[in-house]
Amino acid sequence: MALQCKIQTLQVVDTEYSADAVEWCPVEGWHSILACGTYQLKKPDSSAGESPEGNNEPHVRLGRLYLYYFGEQIFTPLTEIQRLEMAALLDIKWCHVPIAEHPVLGTANAKGAVELSRLTGSEKSCKLEPLCSADLGAECLALSLDWSTGRGQRGCPLQLISSDSKGRLNLLSVDESASLHILEQWKAHDFEAWIAAFDYWNTSIVYSGGDDCKLRGWDIRSSPRAPIFTSERHSMGVCSIQSHPLREDLLATGSYDEHVMLWDTRNMKQPLADTHVQGGVWRLKWHPTQEHLLLAACMHNGFKILNCQGCMVENKEECTVLSSYILHNSLAYGADWSRLSLSNPLELSAVMPVVPMEQEARRVDLKAQNLKIVYESPTATFDVVLEEEDQTPGLPIQAESSFDLLGPRTDEKGSETKAHSETDLVKVKKETSLLATCSFYDNVLHVWKWEASQTATLS
Repeated sequence: MALQCKIQTLQVVDTEYSADAVEWCPVEGWHSILACGTYQLKKPDSSAGESPEGNNEPHVRLGRLYLYYFGEQIFTPLTEIQRLEMAALLDIKWCHVPIAEHPVLGTANAKGAVELSRLTGSEKSCKLEPLCSADLGAECLALSLDWSTGRGQRGCPLQLISSDSKGRLNLLSVDESASLHILEQWKAHDFEAWIAAFDYWNTSIVYSGGDDCKLRGWDIRSSPRAPIFTSERHSMGVCSIQSHPLREDLLATGSYDEHVMLWDTRNMKQPLADTHVQGGVWRLKWHPTQEHLLLAACMHNGFKILNCQGCMVENKEECTVLSSYILHNSLAYGADWSRLSLSNPLELSAVMPVVPMEQEARRVDLKAQNLKIVYESPTATFDVVLEEEDQTPGLPIQAESSFDLLGPRTDEKGSETKAHSETDLVKVKKETSLLATCSFYDNVLHVWKWEASQTATLS
C-alpha cells in the first residue's frame, strides 16, 4: 500500500507583529474560530537630542491577539473578525470545554499574568470579552499554560498550569463564576520554565520543562515541592510537552536539542522513541482524531508532521517524518490542527490506461502547470502545492509527483514498466487535515491543508 502526501497553502496573513502562538477553538460548534497571539519588542522612544543607545528605558513588550473565522471563500477563507491590543503574548490556549456555556481562551503574557476571555455571539459574528486574570508575581513573564481538560472531560475540577521566567510553576483554578485563583506556586527549574502541561489522563500529575535541560513530573495532590521524577535525556532546554488526548500513558516532549521524544509515563527512565527533527522544537500538538500523527514546530527547520504509529505498536525507536512545511522564512513557533471535518470518503477508481511516454509527459506538464499556483507572501514567493509520496512505510518520503503513479515508469535499465494493469481498480483512502502555523520575525500566519492518501490495487 502506497502512502502519498500533499500540502496546499490556502492563505497567508501578515500579522504585523511577530507571531508566536495559534490555536483553533476545540469547542463543538466553534471549530471555525482561530486565535493568533503575537509578541513585539519595541525600543523605547528617545528624548530629543538623546540617542537610542543612551536611553536606559526598558524595552516595551507589545502584543496583539487576532481572532479569525475560517469559511468557504475560495481565495481568502480566513477572515479577521477582531484584534485586541495587549501585553506581549507568550502562549494562548482554548479551554476544551465551554465555561458557563461560552468558549474561553487563556493567555500567558509578558506582564506575568494569566488572563481569560470568553467568546460571545455567533460563530460567524463573535468577539472575545475579558473575563478575569491572575498575576503570577512581579518582574516575571508567563511563558506557557495548559488546561486540565485535554480530553474534553466535564465535571472535574477546572484547572490551569502555567510556567514563568523565574522557573516557577503556577497552579490555578477556575470556579463556577469564572474567577481565577492561584492554588499553588513553586520553584520547578533553575532557569526559565519554558513549558508546563497536564497529564490529561491523570490531572493530578503535571509535567514541566526548563532551560536547565530538565524534564520533571509533579503530583499536585501532595505538596509539589519535590518532583516525582527528573529526566535529563534532553541535552538542552525543554520547551514543549503534550500529553496524548487519545492514548493513555503517552507523552511527547521537544527541546532546543532538536529532538522529539515519546515517553510511556509509567516508565520515565528512558523514552520510547527519539527523533531528530533538525530544529529546536518549540511546540508539539497531537492530532485531535488521528492518534498516530504529531505536529512539531521546529523553529529553524519549519514544521513537521510525524507518524508515530511504529513507535506505538512496533517498538520502533524513531518516528517517521511524513511531511515538512518549509514555506515560512523565520522561526517556526505556533502550530495547531483544526477539528473541522475535511476528510474524504473511500474512493474506488479505475487506473488510467497506459499511454505512450511522450503523451504522458505532456499530460504531466499540463497537470503540473495547473497545480503550480504562485502566491506572494509578505516575505517571499512560493509554490502553493507540494506533493510527496512514500511507497515504503518507515522510510522518508521522496519528493515525487503523485500523477507519476498513473502512467508508465522505467526501470534502472530504461525499460518501460506498467504501474498497474489496465483492468485494475485502485482503492484510495484519503484523510485531509486543516492546519495553522505562524512564524516570528517575518510576522506571518499560514493556513494550509494536508492530505494523506493510501492506495491499494484491487485485482
